[in-house]
Amino acid sequence: MSIVITGASGQLGGLTVEALLARGVPAADIVATGRDIATLKGFADRGVVVRRADFAEPDGLAAAFEGADRLLLISTTTVDERVPNHRRAIDAAVAAGVSLVAYTSMSRADRATTILASTHRATEDYLRERAVPSVMLRNSWYLENHTAQLPQILGNGAVVGAAGQGRISAASRADYADAAAVVLTTEGHAGEVYELGGDEAFTLAELAATISAVSGKRITYTDLPADELAQVLTRAGLPAELAHVLVDADLGMSRGELFTASGDLRRLIGRPTTPPADAIADALR
Repeated sequence: MSIVITGASGQLGGLTVEALLARGVPAADIVATGRDIATLKGFADRGVVVRRADFAEPDGLAAAFEGADRLLLISTTTVDERVPNHRRAIDAAVAAGVSLVAYTSMSRADRATTILASTHRATEDYLRERAVPSVMLRNSWYLENHTAQLPQILGNGAVVGAAGQGRISAASRADYADAAAVVLTTEGHAGEVYELGGDEAFTLAELAATISAVSGKRITYTDLPADELAQVLTRAGLPAELAHVLVDADLGMSRGELFTASGDLRRLIGRPTTPPADAIADALR
């Protein structure tokens, strides 16, 4: 059985390849794809099949997906190009005769109102339109989205956001990668929609308290109006368009759109999800 991973040079894709290997999938049965295959040399050296795949180049996708039985379609990062890129990848998967597409979607993609959710909803709809046997892996937020900001948080003594009292079911990329590996290597997932999130949901105020407890430094949470948060992000060097998307995501958090109590992630991976305090401690180390 050939399993193709898109975006394998990225963090989630690379962790999924590692999770498949850890589950005993032969390296020769794993196809790691990316736009720059030089970044996949480490996998190639271990026997994983490496192929170039650029979603903007549909002719190359046919060769990248050739012989694939199962495909993990990891959502691309450029928001305004996401839907057409995904449609090209789905068309190539159909042409290749892929028996299952697992798509990394977003929490409550069918009803969430954020910009990010709308792109995931459009992709889910296209998978159904093309009648592709598929499974939706609706990932909540990544813990790494927060731990990557620890230097700035510790330097400023504050977590800044616009999420109010919204609860966030963040989990680690490794947790989500393990879930993807389970779905790609076991039966009975076609047609399923998994709302995936961490066991320990938190507000951003609670996140600040956890960072305080782990770091030993007092960290507060400052909740800002959306326009003020956008200004903070742009002053920090983010492009205005990206700042708008991130502020919009925070507003979605305030509405509970990144919260789930489904337990799907814990059940799929067969263990508790990574606690936020552990992720913070690991990042600080």
